[in-house]
Parts: sequence; C-alpha cells; structure tokens
Amino acid sequence: MSATKLRYWVLLLCVVTLGGCSTVGYYSQAVGGHLKLMSKRQSIETLLADETTDPDLRYKLETLISARQFAITELSLPANDSYSTYVETGRAAVTWNVVATTEFSLAPVSWCFPIAGCVNYRGYYDREDAEHYAAALAENNHDVTVGGAAAYSTLGWFDDPVYDTMLRGQDIHYVGTLFHELAHQLLYIKDDSNFNEAFASFVEQEGVRIWLNHRQQAERISGYETSLQRAADFGDLLKISRESLVSVYSQDISDEEKRRGKEAAFAQMREDYEALKTSQWGGYAGYDGWFRRGLNNARLVAVATYRQYVPAFAAMYEEAGQDLIRFYELAKEIGELPADRRQEEMQRYLDTEAAS
Repeated sequence: MSATKLRYWVLLLCVVTLGGCSTVGYYSQAVGGHLKLMSKRQSIETLLADETTDPDLRYKLETLISARQFAITELSLPANDSYSTYVETGRAAVTWNVVATTEFSLAPVSWCFPIAGCVNYRGYYDREDAEHYAAALAENNHDVTVGGAAAYSTLGWFDDPVYDTMLRGQDIHYVGTLFHELAHQLLYIKDDSNFNEAFASFVEQEGVRIWLNHRQQAERISGYETSLQRAADFGDLLKISRESLVSVYSQDISDEEKRRGKEAAFAQMREDYEALKTSQWGGYAGYDGWFRRGLNNARLVAVATYRQYVPAFAAMYEEAGQDLIRFYELAKEIGELPADRRQEEMQRYLDTEAAS
C-alpha cells in the first residue's frame, strides 16, 4: 500500500472511530472516490513532451503551468507540487455537493468533518448518491439543491491535480479556478464556509485582473469586469429576495401563510430578474439556466456562500493598500478571531465597501 493510500485509510479509521458506524458508507465513498481519481494522474510535463497530446489540451495545460508559476511569484500563493499532474475524469463534474435548509429558514444545514471542520455542503463523487441523499432530506421537509464542482482542494494535505472539469471555457475561467483553489491552501478557517469561499473568490478575481495586466491583455479586463458586475447585480437581486424571505419566515403566521409568502417572494425575484436583464444587461440571459432549475432556500444559500463576503474582502484589500501580502495577513488575523468577532469585522468591511 502506498504512503498516500495508507494516509487516507488511517484518516478514514479515525473518522469512523469518532463518528460511529453510520458514517462508514459516506467516508468510504469519499476516500474511494478520491483515490480512484488519483490513480488516473498523469504528469503534465510528460503530456507536454508527448507529440500526440491533443493541441487544445496542450494549450490549456501550458497556460495553467504558466499561471501556476505566476501564482507563486506574483500572487504569493503556495509553492508546492499541486497542479503538476492531470486527471481525465470524463465526468460532468468532479464532485456533487448537496446544500440544504429547512423549509422556513435561510440558515444552511452544516456537516462537520475532521480537518475541514463544519461546512455548508456535503460532497459526493457519484451524482446519484448526492441526489439520493438530497431526496431523503427533501422528504424530511428540507429545501435542497445539488450542484456539480469542477475542482476541490485538499487544503495542502495532498498534491491536487488539474481535472479536465476545470478546463472548460476560456482561459480566464480555468486560470481563475486555479487561483481559487490555491487560495484555499493559503487560508482556510474551520467552520466558516462563507469566509473561506468568499476569500478564495476574491483572490481569484483580483488574481485574474493582475494576470491579464501581466500578459498585457488589459483590453480583456473590461469584459471580465462586466461579467463580475453582472454577478454582483445578481448577488444584489438574491440579497433582496433573502431579506424578503427572512421577513416572511420571522412573522407569527401559519405555515401555509409562510408558504404563500415564500412563493410570492420567489415570483417577485423572477420578475425583478427579467427587469434587470432589460434595464441593465442589454438582454444578456446568462443566468436563465439558474432560474430554470427552480427556486428554493437552498439555491439562495449555495450562491451566498461564495458571494456574501466578497465585497468585504475588497474593502480589506483596499485597507491593505492593495498589497497582497498585507491583505493575506489581515485576512488571517480576522479569520482567527472568535466566530462572533469575525462576523462583526466582516460586517464592518461590508459597511465600508457599501459606503465607498
């Protein structure tokens, strides 16, 4: 048995001992799924030296290798052997994550694990397993959503590979994903998904800006900023909807009345989205697919996890004088505060950004 495989099974044994027999099936699929992917790793250096490597794949891997070095030298992200190998999964997503809330709440259900701590999602390597678990939650009166992930981070415990699922779309997308996952290796606060995902998302966004300037492609920044502004507008739309739903859920009314209020809030959200496309986006319909999947509390929570604190980190970056090293230090200082103090500080930064 290899050292890596032994390390995983020791971890699994610890988990089962801590969590009881009911956790065996879930952790077995997690360990087995990861090891199966790791067994498919190919050296990127070898692939680039192979004349038969697909030209499109070659270009993407060359771009990522260059971006990986850029992340180390210019963004001060971790220098290790992550993203030096490639895995052809042939899958739509590398993992499938279940997010859930109760029927009248926007507080996510959390699941707690060794090392990662408590997070707002539960991941599966098999989509059917994720959907089966989500269906069980739905039967227990939960709002649920299942979403695919293009990549995930082992937080520096192992050398993460490049997955084929990461390489879809333009270079901005997969380079941004690389920066995002490396940011998780740099800073990860246990039990705070909102902090972790927003930190990684901000590093991704700022990293892409710096990367494009470095490549003398400043003209592409305008298009990138437009896409980020649409995402911010979308986030504002969801924030208004969340506030409406919180108001409904907090009222002393019957469950049936809450359901009607919930339905009305989501109907208003759809109406506001159509108005946003016309008034500000010039007919851009890139979020239509998100709405077609249906709306519930869990869908809003899944988006908020990645976006809620991004403006706060933007304000923090300005306070740090746009110095990445100082920004990382400041984010770490705040991340290590007790949870209530951390939330207070993040809210202060949100207020600062809103006032600017």
